[in-house]
Amino acid sequence: MGALEGKVAIVTGSGRGIGRGMALLFAQEGAKVVVVDPGVNVDGTGDDAGPADQVVAEIKAAGGEAAPCYEAVGTMAAGEKIVQTALDAFGRLDILVNNAGILRDRMIFNMSEEEWDAVIAVHLKGTFACTKPASILFRQQRYGRLINITSVSGLVGIAGQANYGAAKSGIAGFTRVVARDLGRYGVTCNAISPGAATRMTQTIPEASQRGGQAATQRRAQTPPPASRDPEMIAPMAAYLASDDAWNINGYMFAVAGGSVSVLHHPGAMRTLWKRGMWTLDELSAQAPQLVAGTTNPAPPPPELEIPGRAAQAAGDGAAARA
Repeated sequence: MGALEGKVAIVTGSGRGIGRGMALLFAQEGAKVVVVDPGVNVDGTGDDAGPADQVVAEIKAAGGEAAPCYEAVGTMAAGEKIVQTALDAFGRLDILVNNAGILRDRMIFNMSEEEWDAVIAVHLKGTFACTKPASILFRQQRYGRLINITSVSGLVGIAGQANYGAAKSGIAGFTRVVARDLGRYGVTCNAISPGAATRMTQTIPEASQRGGQAATQRRAQTPPPASRDPEMIAPMAAYLASDDAWNINGYMFAVAGGSVSVLHHPGAMRTLWKRGMWTLDELSAQAPQLVAGTTNPAPPPPELEIPGRAAQAAGDGAAARA
């Protein structure tokens, strides 16, 4: 018997990539799966029933049960239809994976309002729109598993992804709050920050990807992944969706290749303290200790370079003239 035998799962964005890997493994472990995918391009344009239908066909060919759903997340109506699809097809819902996403990358000084709104709508509002109706069912039945997908872009930062990073950081905060809201009802809510090669990562400059991945690996104290196959994210999702993970709630996990790391909750790294209010002069003198070891990407203006350098240069010039 599989770890998810008898469960019903919704996986959004499961026509390709990471979501597809989850849908296939969930079905292999005994779950009945609603494969949600409108078949859009990476930027959210277009539509194609093919990806969802293909994954459903793969699951059925392997002896599993699945139903397609072509809704595009991002509206409350869509979220309700997605959840209703599970109820109509299989009579219940036990697991929701909020995986669907798009990209509209642009440096912040070039980003349009439409590019901002589109990404926030799919990732952040889409996560809420699906979670809200699912949470009502989970609370009533005193059982449920919510798994959200965050990103290194939201946790560490990747250039050109202010919209995506803001949404993914929002999902991390959303996960922690929903875990508190629903934990008392036997419902868990966790998030995965995946490291995998997908259609979406192909659009990100390699240097930016390396920077974000390196920062995550340093924080998690793990070596770079030997493989970035999207299917390698699925086992951790399946574990969090299982009964074995009943007491894991409100956590962020970084998953890449064979590496699984639990991430620190945000907290103080260094602290300055005094009794009473700080003065600006005191902060100017002591605040640099808080960010010791970090560098700004641009060089400092000449007047803010290493103290004494200008005076030393003037002195050296005077000595040379003498």
